[in-house]
Amino acid sequence: MKKARHLVLLCALLVLVWLAPAFAARVGEPAPGFSAVDSNGKTQRLSDYKGKFVVLEWHNQGCPYTKKHYASGNMQRLQKEWTAKGVVWLSVISSAPGTQGFVTPTQENEYIKMMNAAPTAVILDPGGTLGHLYAAKTTPHMFIIDPSGTLIYNGAIDDHATSDQGDIASSRNYVSTALQEATSGKPVTEPATRPYGCSVKYKD
Repeated sequence: MKKARHLVLLCALLVLVWLAPAFAARVGEPAPGFSAVDSNGKTQRLSDYKGKFVVLEWHNQGCPYTKKHYASGNMQRLQKEWTAKGVVWLSVISSAPGTQGFVTPTQENEYIKMMNAAPTAVILDPGGTLGHLYAAKTTPHMFIIDPSGTLIYNGAIDDHATSDQGDIASSRNYVSTALQEATSGKPVTEPATRPYGCSVKYKD
């Protein structure tokens, strides 16, 4: 009897694991709300930015694919261009302690200054709570939320899934295109693409 109960419990857990992706952030649905602390010790709440476009950028300093966009200045250019237009840009670091990309608040702030980056804030998520909430898979993995709180883009930064900076000039930047369309009142033509990069270094 006890074995039977254990078997039922195990099956139930397997079903929950199998169904887990279904509960992840989905384009066209309300973006999951969150409250998380940034590298300056300030609490960032998605609800605080209702009425604004919000970009979430999953980040890992040590990832070659992330380096591609920062060493070239591509990510910083996007950050500056869109925050100047009122878009909120939140970089998110979900690397667990002891894994690639994990940083202290001081280390991240020094990196932001050194790279001349311009996100609105950098959220530190070493427990992976926010990463799992959005089912962030790679660094970078990009999400865009519209002023009503709806997720309107989930996927890659562009259409060249390489770590080669030379590909940037000829790439179609999905994030920039989606923001251009959405801020002009148009539907996003490619709301979901396959993210590429290093896997997010979750603690589990």
